[in-house]
Amino acid sequence: MTLTTMAAVTGGRLTDVPDPEVQVTQPAVFDSREARRGSLFLALQGQSADGHAYAKAAAAKGAVVALVTRPVGVPAIVVDDVLTAFARIGRFLLHDGLGHTTVVAITGSAGKTSTKDFIAQVLPGTVVATPESFNNEIGLPLTITLADAATDHLVLEMGARHIGDIRDLTQIAPPDVSVVTNVGTAHIGEFGGRDNIAQAKGEIIEALQPGGLAVLNADDAYVREMRDRTQARVVTYGLSEQATIRAQDVTVDGNGHASYTLITPEGSAPVSLQFVGDVQVHNSLAAAAVGRNAGLDTAQIATRLSQALPRSRWRMETTTRPDGVTIVNDAYNANPDSMRHSLDALASMTGGRDQRSVAVLGRMNELGDQARDAHQSVGRYAAGLDLDQIILVGGDEAGWMQEGVTGGGGKAVHLPDQDTALNLLRNTLRPGDVVLFKASRGVQLQQLADTLRQLDPDPAGA
Repeated sequence: MTLTTMAAVTGGRLTDVPDPEVQVTQPAVFDSREARRGSLFLALQGQSADGHAYAKAAAAKGAVVALVTRPVGVPAIVVDDVLTAFARIGRFLLHDGLGHTTVVAITGSAGKTSTKDFIAQVLPGTVVATPESFNNEIGLPLTITLADAATDHLVLEMGARHIGDIRDLTQIAPPDVSVVTNVGTAHIGEFGGRDNIAQAKGEIIEALQPGGLAVLNADDAYVREMRDRTQARVVTYGLSEQATIRAQDVTVDGNGHASYTLITPEGSAPVSLQFVGDVQVHNSLAAAAVGRNAGLDTAQIATRLSQALPRSRWRMETTTRPDGVTIVNDAYNANPDSMRHSLDALASMTGGRDQRSVAVLGRMNELGDQARDAHQSVGRYAAGLDLDQIILVGGDEAGWMQEGVTGGGGKAVHLPDQDTALNLLRNTLRPGDVVLFKASRGVQLQQLADTLRQLDPDPAGA
């Protein structure tokens, strides 16, 4: 886009621009350190920093223009609101430059990112997918700027904390295919209940045109009911025999990898996943439905699912140290449903004579009035899995989980911080142990997992 076009699209005015016909040729960035020649820099106002202060640094690294709310002394487009203006840019790019691109939109209380990773690797042609979890009003238009005229499929995560959030995102990127993974309890404190969560998630289905496709989890009653909210075609997936796309004869090996027979209306084929956890069966089936819509046959879909690899950090990210200790870093985020899925995966990865299962858990955010009950419930669930050790890190929420573990007939260690947890782990872990780290992102438990992963198990180097 030329700066003239960008100013017209955003309703902004150019300042300090020597040549209005200069083009932005690279994706947008909101971190000045990531700017390069041809970039658009977004001067966002954060809680601790104002992006306007970094516009000159971005320009020095090659950014063509900054999107700002006030002049900054370098080429800029001044707008009333940076996010609103950026949304207009994303919508314009998608409509004007990516007219043939199929937009696949994904939402759900859990599993969005893994489902996105599966879909991105199953679809044929050139695919651009949401990096990390850039699934909000910043990340979604930013992902659009990663695509170009050669992009066949744009795979977009859409997250929400309030009713109306997904509707706003679909107005930026109207979907051709909409996928809903599940309706759980993530952000339930913000929404006020699962009915409201279902209302919000279903906005992604309501955004479909009659020629679109809704891909719905047949095993989730809240999701199944969304078929009544669209005139688009509907394909269901799951373990239910009523599902259009389903898995049969599911097994999980000692590494937590699931295998199953993929059943479609056209036939069947074996699938062996390389993602950890049986919850990945559902995520992969959603991808199978999207691949089928793109024209792949059952055997092709099964092969691509079996070859797909986890691409996103801190989501069941599994590494084994030289001493045989396996670290499972699933600490990107957490809610009661994803906690249970991760604990199930941990239990499936151990069981040998020399293997012990160790769960290191922290608080789950945004649960509102249900926080105590939710943490106790997760504790009781963990106790029922007969894990070898449960370590709970943090304040009140970790204490509530300990109450649940004790109430469930189990034992847990409650530690105040990551330093004490690290000290315990480094002194008690032994070869063959599998250690799961799981908490909400604000806890930063992934740092403990990374430290333990990199720790020399033999400091003397012997």
